[in-house]
Amino acid sequence: MHDVVIVGAGPVGLFLACELGLAGCSVLVLEREPEPGSPWRADPLGMRGLSDASVVGFYRRGMLHPLTAAAIVSDEPDADSDTDEPSPPRMAGHFAGMVLDAANVDVTALPYRLPTPAPGFMLISLDAVESVLSERAAKLGVEIRRGITVDALASDEEGVLVHAGDQEYAARWVVGCDGGRSAVRRLAGFEFEGTEPQFTGYTMHATLADPEKLSPGINLTPTGMYVRMPADGHIGMADFDGGAFDRSQPPTREHLQTVLRRVSGTDVTVSDVRLASSFTDRAMQTTTYRRGRVLLAGDAAHIHSPLGGQGLNTGIGDALNLGWKLAATVNGHAPDGLLDTYTQERHPIGARVLDWSRAQVAVMKPDPHAQAIQGMIRDLLGTRDGTTYVFERISGSSIRYDLGSEHPLVGRNAPDFRLEDGTRLGDLMQDGRGVALDFSADRRLQASAMGWESRLRYAAGPARNDLGLGAVLVRPDGVVAWAGDRSPDPEVFERAVGNWLGSPEI
Repeated sequence: MHDVVIVGAGPVGLFLACELGLAGCSVLVLEREPEPGSPWRADPLGMRGLSDASVVGFYRRGMLHPLTAAAIVSDEPDADSDTDEPSPPRMAGHFAGMVLDAANVDVTALPYRLPTPAPGFMLISLDAVESVLSERAAKLGVEIRRGITVDALASDEEGVLVHAGDQEYAARWVVGCDGGRSAVRRLAGFEFEGTEPQFTGYTMHATLADPEKLSPGINLTPTGMYVRMPADGHIGMADFDGGAFDRSQPPTREHLQTVLRRVSGTDVTVSDVRLASSFTDRAMQTTTYRRGRVLLAGDAAHIHSPLGGQGLNTGIGDALNLGWKLAATVNGHAPDGLLDTYTQERHPIGARVLDWSRAQVAVMKPDPHAQAIQGMIRDLLGTRDGTTYVFERISGSSIRYDLGSEHPLVGRNAPDFRLEDGTRLGDLMQDGRGVALDFSADRRLQASAMGWESRLRYAAGPARNDLGLGAVLVRPDGVVAWAGDRSPDPEVFERAVGNWLGSPEI
């Protein structure tokens, strides 16, 4: 019996597998596809944007270098900045096809940012992300079996039996990371609720006979939207047909040409299609992320349109949040109710992303009302405050969990504090433990931290910029669980550690 069986070897399933493997859990990943890699996951159609929050997650697990080496484009890191202010982003994304001006982002208004080696944005293929994660998973003893299609689940209070044809796999816990059409979600009986589609989207790798008839980049039109990437032949479209296209078969060249002409308002000719697919903006979410010993993460728990590239980043956030909590439960030292905080913390984030997607779709509609709102949004995005607000949402900077504290840093992703000896918070988190940073001159919290040595790393000393704090407790997922003033109280610190890491090892 494995501790955990993960269904799905995409980025979310593999990241979760690495988190569990890092904590010493026995992990089996089952993947339907017989071989890794596919044209859909490679350049150009497999390109995705990794947000600041996602890149930081890789950085804190020691995977930044291979990830950066595989990236097509990334922000320049500002780790060696002579100031304590991070650099402006090189790219800032878009809202409903309206591209943000990165120079208009007010980095001083972003909450608790410090210079870091992690780029703020990265454009990379899914293939490359999965390759980095697969290599790390193998080093951590994670087993990946491919060509396995899960068709039944049977669970009780002790564990789950996963059926795939005539094969069975026993596990204490099962996590579905198997995408928007998740078999685990269906077989385990999760409720899936949301809104129906407004458009059919298309993505294709194609050759145009007359490419000069289409403008490059993202284009909102009176009849829809299209995207043309001149360098690689990648074309995307949104046709507001209420999601009526029959997606049981790939779209033909003739159909794609008809739609492209309609949404672009041109007589452009599609001469050759190498790869094409369709999707919708259907926005759905499970009512809970856990049913007994079965959990969901990524697109298995929430689906929406790909506008803004939020799906992959939300899924990686799920994996980071769930990984250490499930590992603590498997290893027997989780405080009561810790695993339930996965749904409590991540479900609101997923709901927020779905609404963000719906808002973009509403603005893009080819009708006078939506276009009037679009004009107002453009005006707002032309302001420093408007651009900064949207960038906060896209980058993940605005995410904050409600951990019951009024301190404005608690519940946020921790800044990359750097001690005077050069050690960074990101350096301290690579083994998957929580971190206690004690900036007090007398190492006030050292004795209190020693009771959790296998689950908590203690580091002390003055910081280059401590943001006016005396100490910070960072959970294994990088979220600040507690922040103390210049004279941190050891008893309050001990209670905070116990709330998240369980009883001390004494």
